[in-house]
Formats: sequence, structure tokens, C-alpha cells
Amino acid sequence: MEDSWETSVTDSINAIYLLFSAYLVFMMQLGFAMLCAGSVRAKNALNIMLTNVVDAVVGSLSYFLFGFAFAFGGGSDSNPFVGTQYFALKDIPSSSYDYSFFLYQWAFAIAVAGITSGSIAERTQFSAYLVFSFFLTGFVYPVVAHWVWSSNGWLNPASTNLLFGSGSIDFAGSGVVHLVGGIAGLWGALIEGPRVGRFDAFGKPVQMRGHNATLVVLGTFLLWFGWFGFNPGSFNKILVSYPDSFDQGNWTAVGRTAVTTTLSGSTAGIVTLFGRRLLVGHWDALDVCNGVLGGFVAITSGCSVVEPWAAIVCGFFAAFVLIGLNIIALKLQYDDPLEAAQLHGGCGAWGLIFTGLFAKEEFVIQTYNSGSVGITRPYGLFLGGGWGLIGAQIVEVVTILVWVSVTMGPLFYLLHKLRILRISSDEEVAGLDISSHGGYAYNAYSEESGPQRYGDYLRLQDQS
Repeated sequence: MEDSWETSVTDSINAIYLLFSAYLVFMMQLGFAMLCAGSVRAKNALNIMLTNVVDAVVGSLSYFLFGFAFAFGGGSDSNPFVGTQYFALKDIPSSSYDYSFFLYQWAFAIAVAGITSGSIAERTQFSAYLVFSFFLTGFVYPVVAHWVWSSNGWLNPASTNLLFGSGSIDFAGSGVVHLVGGIAGLWGALIEGPRVGRFDAFGKPVQMRGHNATLVVLGTFLLWFGWFGFNPGSFNKILVSYPDSFDQGNWTAVGRTAVTTTLSGSTAGIVTLFGRRLLVGHWDALDVCNGVLGGFVAITSGCSVVEPWAAIVCGFFAAFVLIGLNIIALKLQYDDPLEAAQLHGGCGAWGLIFTGLFAKEEFVIQTYNSGSVGITRPYGLFLGGGWGLIGAQIVEVVTILVWVSVTMGPLFYLLHKLRILRISSDEEVAGLDISSHGGYAYNAYSEESGPQRYGDYLRLQDQS
């Protein structure tokens, strides 16, 4: 009876921990909304905020109906590539998963669509958001999640058949979440092309700064706060003790994970601050915010398996990855209003490679074997752990790149051919708020010259 009571208390505390983490991750949607709204021009603020809401509500239904099953469905006919059970949460709760776990994974799923939305902001038809958000959240992302996070996934580092004897360590989703969202956004932005006026007749970039730095900074801090559910929460359970130490368990690793997350983001932020100062000649708050987020994205893969000093290394190089990719993007006339492909795609890929270089064996065993004694595993190449882990990390990067490209690329191209992807140039110049949503996000609208009310916009259309 006493054992049963202790088990119930342990399960209850773990469920509360997971639910609280899910609420923190969901709060990141508010952070995305504020960041996106501040990063676009005022005439598109209402549109971008609405797309963030749509990502959440459409993604909720898609992930409920199909996504969770494709990601974590097991059963007798289970396979390493896609789940086949739990459609519409049938048979949930089960011996493996409960509603708390679904809610936590749902919060991750809707974040992917939010990343992609940023890449194609200010020029995309609203109906296109509905289509790609449903497909991305319900199929493309869940398949990758199954590979890495499902117990029988072919990349899972805790499965019975480990790739290269290691499996790929993507603890909280530098690849599964951020690289997937970033590559999807990359294809969307490439197929749509740059915004009207983003590059002049000679191909030189024309600055289109976001209209509200206050919202960008607010969104960054909200995302920072939510990342403490994103990374430490990915342990799922906090009351798991390690057999070789009476005073250490997942609760110790949770604290360390929060520290590595903070250090990586902070380092990337300060490096971006000075790096951009050297490039543009002034201190830029918006660039620093993106630098901080780039550091968070990069550490998300290895946050639980690296030392705090290694997290500083992660953030340092993540800043240069972001700055470098932004320079390349401008030279190639690639237009991403929120730098989502560079930030989430580039820094996500770096995070996976970083984990393969700096993962510590002790922490890998704690994370994936509950600290079991007598176990050896591949770990970071730079720490003497061999090529197994880094090989698996590279395979994950390449596989995600290919998978998202062959699924989301054709989808965006199809939407483009059906003429339901990009808005007309007239609507884009007027602004999506007035042309698609009947008004502006603010009563006092002073940016550029244009119609003040939806009726004014319709009259201008009739005249043309």
C-alpha cells in the first residue's frame, strides 16, 4: 500500500511538471505573435497576428486528428518511420502516453508552423496559411518527431536499434522543431519571391525594418521564458533518481539544462550585438533579439548533455552562423522578414552538429539511460567519444533537409500554381491589413500613404 501511495505521488508530481512545461511552451505562441508583429511593417501587423492565431487553432485540430498518431503511434504494426496508432487520441490514455504528454507535444507542433509563417510574412494569401499549417502540423513535422522521439524511431537515441550505436541526440528539437520549420519557411520564401521593393533595380537590398521594437523585445523575453518549458520540460518527468547517486536525478539535470539554455542565448546575444556593431556601425536591438533566439535554437538539441562552458561555445558560433547566413541571404536576394530560415534552420543545424562534438558521456547516460551504472555510449567527438554520435547528427540534418524539401517544396509550388499563395502587388503595397482584413491593427495609422478604411481601399480598387 505504501509503495502504491508513493507511486501515485510521484506520478502526480511528474504530471504537474509536464503540464506546467506545456503551459510555458504554449506561452511561446504569444512571444511569436509579439515578435512577428513588431518585425513587420504596421500595415501588416493585424495579418501576422491573425496568422499566429490560425497556426495554433488549425494546428490543434490537425495534430489531434493525425499528428500525434504519426509522431508517437505504436502498436503491433509499428515501424521506425511513421506512427500508426492513436488517431484522434483513440486509446489515449494508454500505458505509454496520457493527455498531459499529448498537450506538451501539441505545444511543440504548433510552434513549427509559427516559424514557417515568419518567413513568408507580408505577402502571403490568408488561405495559404490554412493549408500549409494543417499539412505541416499534421504530417510533415510529426513524421520527423517519430524518427527522433518515438521509442521505435530509427533515429531515437533510446531505441533498441541505435543508428551507429548511438542514435541522434535532439533532446528538445533543434532539428525536429526548428530545422523543420526553417526549411519549410525557406521553400515558401523562395517560391514566393521577395516583397515588393525589397531589392532595387540593381539588386541591392532596401531596408524594410519592423515598425515596433518594443514588441520585438517583449516577444523575445516571452520566448526566453517559454524556453524554460521547451528545454528543461523535455525530460517529461522530474522525479527520476539516478542509481549511482542518492542526491542526483532528473531534478539536477533540469536545473543544468536551464543554465545551458540561458548561457547559450546570452552568449549569442552579446556576440551578435558587437558583431552587428562592427558591420553596420550602430547598436541594434532587433539584431540582438534575433541573436539571443539563435543561441536558444542551437542549444535546444544538446541542452541536457553538455557542460555550461560548452553552451557558451554553442552560443558564440550560433551568432556567427546567423550573421553569416543573413549576409548570404541578402547577396542572393532572399527575403525573409523574420530571418526565420536563417535563425531556425541555420542555428538548428549548427545545434545538431554542436551536440555531436560536445556531448558529455555522463550526461548522455543520465538523459537516456536514467544514469544507469556500467553503460557506455558514444558521446561528443571533441571529448573523445568517437564518430558514432556526430555521424548520427549529420544524418538527421541531411534527412530533415531532404524530407521537408520533398514535402513542403511541392506544396508551396502547387499553391503558387493555383494562384492562392501570394497576394497581388497592389494588395501588398496597400498592406494586408486593409486589403484582407478590413482595417489596421492601430487606430492611428501613419505609415506611408494609403487608404484608412476598408471602404477606401475598395473605392481605390474600383477606380483602378
